[in-house]
Amino acid sequence: MNILKLTAALAAISLTIPCVTAHADGGEDNSWAIGPFVRPEGVNPVIEPRPDISFPCPMNGKDVKWEESDVFNPAATLKDGKIVVLYRAEDNSATGIGKRTSRIGYAESRNGFKFKRDNTPVLYPDQDDFREYDWPGGCEDPRVAMTEDGLYVMLYTSWNRKTPRLSVATSRDLKHWTKHGPAFAEAYGGRFARIATKSASILTKVKDGKLVIDKVDGKYFMYWGEYAVYAATSDNLTDWYPVLDEKQELKKLASPRRGHFDSQMTECGPPAIRTRQGIILMYNGKNNPGLRGDTAYHAGAYCGGQMLFDNANPYKLLKRLDKPFFVPQEPFEKSGQYVNGTVFLEGLVYRKGKLYLYYGCADSRVSVAICTDTENLE
Repeated sequence: MNILKLTAALAAISLTIPCVTAHADGGEDNSWAIGPFVRPEGVNPVIEPRPDISFPCPMNGKDVKWEESDVFNPAATLKDGKIVVLYRAEDNSATGIGKRTSRIGYAESRNGFKFKRDNTPVLYPDQDDFREYDWPGGCEDPRVAMTEDGLYVMLYTSWNRKTPRLSVATSRDLKHWTKHGPAFAEAYGGRFARIATKSASILTKVKDGKLVIDKVDGKYFMYWGEYAVYAATSDNLTDWYPVLDEKQELKKLASPRRGHFDSQMTECGPPAIRTRQGIILMYNGKNNPGLRGDTAYHAGAYCGGQMLFDNANPYKLLKRLDKPFFVPQEPFEKSGQYVNGTVFLEGLVYRKGKLYLYYGCADSRVSVAICTDTENLE
């Protein structure tokens, strides 16, 4: 790609993804929000399905074209100076969202745009101790973060087509993963082991030029949830305890809002990131297709939102964007397997002073957007 065109694209602010600096009523300054995120010219989508790639599936003992239909909802991180994207891939075993088998693929890039991909998935339903969780729907929607000493932690959805469960896997090289099972299996005597759980955003910070996992009061911390934002803590990154309120129920930190782009869901996105002004959680707001939504956006669409939590008290929501900072814009973001359109945010990488945001496009492709205004992160 012509470097002058790329530079111009990164410097420009797209009209459809503005840097949100105030609420819709013009009353409150939202300069705390990270952005703008700009789509580089001529590079998206960066990952697309490959219908000719197959591997021997442990579930049925047959060769399966494991990313024949769609690739989407990516995690992202750094390894040896390269950007690694771990993306959800679906085979063509059925028709309809959630009815196929999902596996996690591996792709790496020196520039964040052009990727070299492995021909076999790195995480998938296997002949292991986790068949009751991963079979037959597979492993979905990963988020990945790393510790300062190079341990990678993946939080993904195990889908047995009955109950989605937030599960944990760890790795040192991003290709060989150890599954640890459902994140909440041991908490409170297994109280939350059987409920539907999804979408976890581990708290991170920028240190020595990269995003690394952070702690709160000596414990690892994450936001999680689909229809609301909850929290959980851990001593070891594999066994997590949901945070409870005074009634010993799940402590709800944020919820969908009537009349807004997030009127149906506030699904947690990529790893939360600590800034000078507070902890920022990017999330995927789903617009209610009924009368509760924001008519400025397509009914059922997913758009990107941001919440600001207190650095000292990560349960305290300080501010929240009233309008999304990232919306479906390109044709492949507005139409695909998910017909209502979505930019589903899951992967965030800090590299050479820039943030690379990787996202799923209409449950069918993977794309990237870049933010160069990152002075607030260090």
